[in-house]
Amino acid sequence: MSDIAIKVEGLSKRYRIGGQQQCYKTLRGRLADTAVAPFRALRSTFERTHRRPSKKDHFWALKDVSFEVKRGEVVGVIGRNGAGKSTLLKILSRISEPTNGFADIHGRISSLLEVGTGFHMELTGRENIYLNGAILGMKRNEIERKFDEIVEFSEVGKFIDTPVKHFSSGMHLRLAFAVAAHLEPEILLVDEVLAVGDLSFQKKCIGKMENVAAHGRTVLFVSHNLAAVKELCQTSIFLNHGQLQFRGPVVEAISRYSQSLTQDNNETMASTTRWSHVRVNGENHLDGSLVAGEPFVTEASLELSDEFVGGRLIYLLDDCVGANVVHQRIYSNELWPGNLPAGRYRVKVELPPLWLAPGVYTFYFKFIGRKTCGMEERHLSERAVIDVKGSADGIGRANLAPPLNWTLLPDSMSEQRETCVVS
Repeated sequence: MSDIAIKVEGLSKRYRIGGQQQCYKTLRGRLADTAVAPFRALRSTFERTHRRPSKKDHFWALKDVSFEVKRGEVVGVIGRNGAGKSTLLKILSRISEPTNGFADIHGRISSLLEVGTGFHMELTGRENIYLNGAILGMKRNEIERKFDEIVEFSEVGKFIDTPVKHFSSGMHLRLAFAVAAHLEPEILLVDEVLAVGDLSFQKKCIGKMENVAAHGRTVLFVSHNLAAVKELCQTSIFLNHGQLQFRGPVVEAISRYSQSLTQDNNETMASTTRWSHVRVNGENHLDGSLVAGEPFVTEASLELSDEFVGGRLIYLLDDCVGANVVHQRIYSNELWPGNLPAGRYRVKVELPPLWLAPGVYTFYFKFIGRKTCGMEERHLSERAVIDVKGSADGIGRANLAPPLNWTLLPDSMSEQRETCVVS
């Protein structure tokens, strides 16, 4: 038996942009269309003969994507909106047909692509569990064996006999994920739907996917939550503009994805001024990891092609969803007297203990300066990944977890203390 669960070869999907919209027509309009139909047919034949189809009429959501996923592997799929992640999962789920290429699936697939996918809105939660199980090819006794476990995991037992059209989006998600994960699929496809649930349910889902993978099943996980991808997956696929940019270790995939964001937003003009050698604690950023609460040092090299009258150095540290944790600047004349001659400089930033919560962060440098000729330039470094280790218990959604001194006293003691202090 082959150890390959999914094999994708040259997969491409093309969509037509726009297209003529059909509007509602009256009887008079239909009669008029019938009268002019022969002339329209003749004109369209002439246009097809003399006009080549424009490339602008089509959009490639996926273009020549190839990869393999082994059985029991948990693979994250990352990329910005419109990169082709959801299109890939829809093709693997047999919802969409590819334009070119093929995908070989070895095993029974269960997918959760949208909240409520595969649910009949008029049926109750109980009926939908049996319906989804039947779609997956399971026998009734198999579904009954898993039924109580599904309901308990979903936490909607009180409403299980209520039509799902009355469910909130969160209840939809809970039940849909519980069904998809518990009906013993060999391959589980999960799109960006966990964002609908609260933090505790997200952790519950990640734990369930880890359990599914531990039993030798395959998981493809699409998410913009890079921390969840880092926690759950060992390897990752990075898609950009419908093309496969990288397939490999998850930390390196996150790094390449982060760097692509910097490159696309880089305002650098035609110049040899550039940043290089971005490091954490003197190590390559792909190898560096930190322990929560420890100080650390970041550095980079800045090579100036010309003399600059002055400028600003900016340091940015972002969390896994791109929100700023640190964003500080300093003027060059505070670090260097007078103009900045052309040459290579080493920029070093020492950070005190930030008590960063465990997770994935990225940092980068920016230089904004004005040349002696009066022209202003902006240059961004690549983004480097920081993998912060430690326990996340009791932290919640916060990025910072400083040590706090807690006190719990009866009201009478606190009043007594305050009275003693006043006197």
